[in-house]
Amino acid sequence: MVIKSIAVFCGASSGHNSGYEAMAYSVGKAIAEAGMEVVYGAANVGLMAAVANGALSAGGKVTGVIPHFLMERELLHTAITPVITDTMHDRKLQMYSLSDCFIVLPGGLGTLDELFEIFTWYQLGIHRKPIALFNYNNYYDHLLRHFSTLATEGFTDSAIIDNLIVENSDINILLARLEERVANTIPATGNDIYGFSSL
Repeated sequence: MVIKSIAVFCGASSGHNSGYEAMAYSVGKAIAEAGMEVVYGAANVGLMAAVANGALSAGGKVTGVIPHFLMERELLHTAITPVITDTMHDRKLQMYSLSDCFIVLPGGLGTLDELFEIFTWYQLGIHRKPIALFNYNNYYDHLLRHFSTLATEGFTDSAIIDNLIVENSDINILLARLEERVANTIPATGNDIYGFSSL
């Protein structure tokens, strides 16, 4: 096993479809059963709580990262190892640095912010950590079509878009694809202006 920890980005809400919460729980559980640590946003609400609870149910290690000002709003999960930061930027940087790769589940603006920042950093060569969309319920179909438009219209290299791993239904297949990608990744060099660790 080459992956030690995975950052999971997802909603602080559960969505209208109860299947989202069950999916998030199964993702956390599968990561833990594979012997990997879950790194997430530390909250005890929404899909974030479901991911943590799934991992904890399988005896997994869970590290949550949250800024001071969100601790009351998002309700810190009391059963996880917390990392408290001063700002949202510090929160994201901690999550990125603590993880070997990233899985993006359904979520709102915050989840998209995390995805776009980490994907932009990949494009800039700041890191080479694999990024995966778990496209449950075809949630990200519209976004994936827009990514194709970015390349078609000449605003992003299609090779960058092609590096995004997409899986629609099987978390174990997604974990295997991430393992393979991490094992074959050459670390970024010379562009680590943020103190980004590992890949």
